Amino acid sequence: MALLETLAERYRRELTDSVVPFWLEHSLDRECGGYFSCLDRDGTVYDTKKYLWLVGREVWMFARLYNTFDSRPAYLEASALGIRFLREHAFDEKGRVYFSLTREGNPYAFQRKPYAAVFVCLALLEYGRAVGESLYREQAEALFDSIAAWIDDATLLDRPALAGRPPVSTLADVMVLAALAYEFAVDDDDPRWRDVMKKACEDMTRHYDADRRILVENVSLDGTDISGWPEGRFFIPGHAIETAWFILHLTEHVPDDAVAKTALDAIEGALELGWDDAFGGIFYFMDVEGRPTLQLESSMKLWWSHTETIYALILAYLKTHDDRWLAWLEKVDRYTFDHFADEEFGGWFGYCDRRGNLTHTCKGGNYKGFFHVPRALLMSVQLIEKTKGTP
Repeated sequence: MALLETLAERYRRELTDSVVPFWLEHSLDRECGGYFSCLDRDGTVYDTKKYLWLVGREVWMFARLYNTFDSRPAYLEASALGIRFLREHAFDEKGRVYFSLTREGNPYAFQRKPYAAVFVCLALLEYGRAVGESLYREQAEALFDSIAAWIDDATLLDRPALAGRPPVSTLADVMVLAALAYEFAVDDDDPRWRDVMKKACEDMTRHYDADRRILVENVSLDGTDISGWPEGRFFIPGHAIETAWFILHLTEHVPDDAVAKTALDAIEGALELGWDDAFGGIFYFMDVEGRPTLQLESSMKLWWSHTETIYALILAYLKTHDDRWLAWLEKVDRYTFDHFADEEFGGWFGYCDRRGNLTHTCKGGNYKGFFHVPRALLMSVQLIEKTKGTP
């Protein structure tokens, strides 16, 4: 436990002295509400649009900090700033969530995917816990039902069903339903949440490639062979690892030793296949057969893949006490802090090329916000401290 205790101390300092202050100082839009996510290295705003999946994440993050880490009024006030903006501007006339808005809250872009709504749902749920008002949970539950419906039938999001596109299960859909159900179940023993979590565990095994010991992104639901398409060979190591630790969390509510073992195997398999032995770090995208990917950024190293892996490895070790997880943890932790943490301005960079050189100096954008870094640091600290002294 000595290594973990040392890491916990460093993660706590990084969270409280660098990451949180950076976003608290530069991200909040006190004039129009919500948050800026497109922040340059020093916190300068370079795009004033509001990206709602990032607004939802930031609301959740500040509320989670307030609820479980440090009940500072500033955290609750920051969360409230975002939740008001979401409730006033996030939804269209059909109850769908926009992808982005202007600074003032006017609709700018709509994405035919449910993921912005996922994080608005989490934001409502966590903020409701912070203020003790049931109306936020009620709205979150109604939004969960919509999200489940949109995942089941994408035409509800104006995404047409096309003759050449077979029905496919995507790992992202499995993960978000799992994450939502787990959060609802924290303080609600309604059997519906256990049913969703149990199904998520079953769906996860459908994505498991036993030969490679990884979770692939897309699997056919009707038997159509999609291996001739890049989508059918698509592997995102960081995403597979993130999904695996979510599944390990689910087994706390729906115990299943076989599912837990599969999740642990998927973490190790993703690292064995996804780690770059030449230059270090975890590849962003991969083709499981080693063919070219359609994504030109596949060989890049991104912040979130590494932060998710840090937490997954801590969780894996504390569940198994197998030292092989610590060996991986030291390697991933070293790469992560060497390449992404910024001691000068605070906050973290997000994007490196394969050799580890920064490709962008910004701290946030339309896909990077106040979420993966603080969540991983917070959860890692809390997990280590919770289990300190246990055999």
